[in-house]
Amino acid sequence: MTTLALPSAAGLGLSRGVAELRQFFRQKEQVVFTFTFPAFILVLLGSIFDDVYPGGVTTGQVFAASMVGAGIVATSFLNLGIGVALDRDDGTLKRLRGTPMPASAYFVGKMVLVAVASVAEVVLLLVVGVLMFDVSLPADVARWGTFAWVFTLSIVSCSLLGIAISSMAKSAQSAAAVTNLPYVGLQFMSGVYIPVSQLPDWMITVGSLFPVKWAAQGFRSVFLPESMMAQEAAGSWELGKTALVLGAWCVAGLALCLLTFRWTHRRAGW
Repeated sequence: MTTLALPSAAGLGLSRGVAELRQFFRQKEQVVFTFTFPAFILVLLGSIFDDVYPGGVTTGQVFAASMVGAGIVATSFLNLGIGVALDRDDGTLKRLRGTPMPASAYFVGKMVLVAVASVAEVVLLLVVGVLMFDVSLPADVARWGTFAWVFTLSIVSCSLLGIAISSMAKSAQSAAAVTNLPYVGLQFMSGVYIPVSQLPDWMITVGSLFPVKWAAQGFRSVFLPESMMAQEAAGSWELGKTALVLGAWCVAGLALCLLTFRWTHRRAGW
């Protein structure tokens, strides 16, 4: 008697990712907003501030590198925090619970969506950065290698945190408030909108506890010259520490997802 093997969690996750992508790209308004908002903010900030750092690096180039990290946080943490709450509200999660799909496969499907959306968003940001602010793309393999691991760790850590924070929202309507407050606040504390050298020490300390600061700093190390290390809080790119913090948040994010994720709302409290 032949026993049919059940699909693996990874296989189910990839299948779910394809479904997530189809659903996402059908919502044209959401697609346009998701892809263009970081680039729009980059154009505004880069046009308003015209400072030049030693070595001829402009503020627009610094913003472009930092916004790559902030854009990934938006597609992962922000969008999933709201999107998962919406899936819970409209019954999508309840229906999925009745299938053989485990929660881990659902997480993988969301990360597939985030990865594709983030690639498209990064490409748009870099096109704007190159055309408007003379951003130079890396010419060596090592920097692209750094880009790859910072990109991957940022997606995984912030996606898991977005899924976890969605459980704090009592509805899809309240999810926007729950996710936007930490997202916007941490961008200011992490050197995305304001250079790290101009932040008070307590903001740097708080920002250093979360992934946004390390993602933005990691991408600055990829797209800015070595002379810009002096503008960082520690006077270096701290790539080892970046990998450690982002990796730790991947583990912590997974733990939080497993502890807090639920398929339906709890009507009384969280």
